[in-house]
Amino acid sequence: MRLTVLGGGGFRVPLVYGALLGDREEGRVTRVTLHDVDGSRLRAVATVLAEQAAAVPDAPAVEVTTDLDEALRGADFVFSAIRVGGLEGRAADERVALAEGVLGQETVGAGGIAFGLRTVPVATDIARRIASLAPDAWVINFTNPAGLVTEAMSRVLGDRVIGICDSPVGLGRRVARALGADPGRVGMDYVGLNHLGWLRGLRVAGKDELPRLLDDSEALGSLEEGRLFGADWLRSLGAIPNEYLHYYYFNRETVRAYRRAERTRGAFLRDQQAGFYAEPSLRRWESTLAEREATYMADNREASGAGGRADEDLESGGYEQVALALMRAVARDERATLILNVRNRTTLSVLDADAVVEVPCLVDAGGAHPYAVDPLPGHATGLVTAVKAVEREVMTAAESGSRSAAVRAFALHPLVDSVTVARRLLDRYTAVHPGLAHLNRK
Repeated sequence: MRLTVLGGGGFRVPLVYGALLGDREEGRVTRVTLHDVDGSRLRAVATVLAEQAAAVPDAPAVEVTTDLDEALRGADFVFSAIRVGGLEGRAADERVALAEGVLGQETVGAGGIAFGLRTVPVATDIARRIASLAPDAWVINFTNPAGLVTEAMSRVLGDRVIGICDSPVGLGRRVARALGADPGRVGMDYVGLNHLGWLRGLRVAGKDELPRLLDDSEALGSLEEGRLFGADWLRSLGAIPNEYLHYYYFNRETVRAYRRAERTRGAFLRDQQAGFYAEPSLRRWESTLAEREATYMADNREASGAGGRADEDLESGGYEQVALALMRAVARDERATLILNVRNRTTLSVLDADAVVEVPCLVDAGGAHPYAVDPLPGHATGLVTAVKAVEREVMTAAESGSRSAAVRAFALHPLVDSVTVARRLLDRYTAVHPGLAHLNRK
């Protein structure tokens, strides 16, 4: 099988290749094509992959190209992990938002909207090329904002695009460990949108053990989410939120911490990874990755007094394992249950059938099929429907170039509390991102 990686010069590509190296079964990926618009980054990542493969017999062959059509032809799977504007673009998104006193995280709030406005047109064009050149390929989307981009691509590709994220995997793993359970043998009742979901139950041997965790202050204190959100708030919710909900539940504290920080997260990653790309090697990539994981959501932990990350939380979130399990299930009909971003169908009654949601799915040769889930409680329904409305406005603006739709996207977001601020945000973003200039003309 052939896997094409779009954004093949991205820093986390070696995680995906490392997962492929461990797959020795018949029908595995034997050829990996890396595509990127930046040839120097492609060569840097290819250097690391060559070191990874050095001691592995029959490692998947690696080729690189800056030609999108060449990369897509003949692909069985396409893994999309592009970053429109690079980390410099992310850093600019964060700075603009913080200058207006609102959150600029890359998938949440004003920063996520700006990133979406830049990314959706590119992702949609890619989807059209895939439909033309590789119509039988399955697309695995990790491009952020993952739920929004997956939905935009699904308008072209239907159910052949599936979004993945490592946040639910990491959450389930941490909760299972806090309960003394094997993370690989639990069932998760998780539902929401990408970076906006709640773990409402964790079944161990058929029994929901989450209430036991919520009643145990010591066990909650051992959990990263327990330290981040506080035991009282988790008990009040009766669920464990995805870590990204900290931006919603503790927004003022987080914005304050971000504004005090020496650099935004995007600027930190830009500067940190520059050293790796200048002198790429497997050892340097591993050390850079370790620092990246250790500093993840550092400003949020500072705002909540959660302290540093525990050693067991420093391993990679596991999106590469989700991608591998997804490919195995589809290519070999090895049925698996995975939390994925897929079209809603009838899963959540508050959303229409085409809205992409993040829920447990049965995956087989026919793709990903969302399980039925219980309705969301009112507080979660409000956030999910509000954020989905924002995503739809982003798609409208990206498709039509409508300034009014772009303003609505900013103004309707729960973390932007002013139409005046929304207009200023759009003006600022169009000034720093030339690709958004057309939004000021309609």
